[in-house]
Amino acid sequence: MPELTTTPAGAAAKLPRHIAAIMDGNGRWARLRGLPRSAGHAAGAETFRRIATYCRDLGLEHFTVYAFSTENWKRSADEVDAIMGLLKKYLLESIEKMERDRIRLKILGDTSALSGELRELIDATDAIARRLSGCFQANVCLNYGGRDEIVRAVKRFCSEHPAGELTERALSDSLDTAGIPDPDLIIRTGGEYRLSNFLLWESAYSELVFSDVLWPDFTPEDIDAAIAEFARRDRRYGGVTS
Repeated sequence: MPELTTTPAGAAAKLPRHIAAIMDGNGRWARLRGLPRSAGHAAGAETFRRIATYCRDLGLEHFTVYAFSTENWKRSADEVDAIMGLLKKYLLESIEKMERDRIRLKILGDTSALSGELRELIDATDAIARRLSGCFQANVCLNYGGRDEIVRAVKRFCSEHPAGELTERALSDSLDTAGIPDPDLIIRTGGEYRLSNFLLWESAYSELVFSDVLWPDFTPEDIDAAIAEFARRDRRYGGVTS
């Protein structure tokens, strides 16, 4: 991890390699404005684009977001369709711009429940990402749940290594996030104080920052503030400071 970086806001801070975000507050943002929930998700998608680009420019390696959980299928069909439509739009844009913008895209989660069209677009972004190296990566958790990921990882390991010993390393290598460093910092917006089944294995030693800002209103200055808070933390990983 780089020791120091200077953000555009001018604050010197320890820079995380990997920031993850629970993008909470889209629906409330829309309700406060008398708009449908789909308008909040559209605004939140634009915020994701802006923040991901800002994280790339700061020099982060990874930015991961919780876009759609395994539990979100319980929402209305109209809301689910709106979210899937936004995903399709983002995947099409990524196919066009990934190589130009030097941003790799990785979809994490159980994609088997998605439409064939979306799975084909994800395959296309995967193919482009494999051609890119040494650049910033945006990870989007879709039809994702931390418990579901761990169950699928155990099943994957047992299928691929029926006589193998299931160790922490072996399980990590079977997760959706295999090859991605654990998040140094997890940010949750919207004023809630829980992980909501997000990156349960990977967050064992992540620093947590909670913000009252609703996700569509989240700004680069809010990222700066979260990184500054991260820099003040003493990360001991179960040890003690000498």
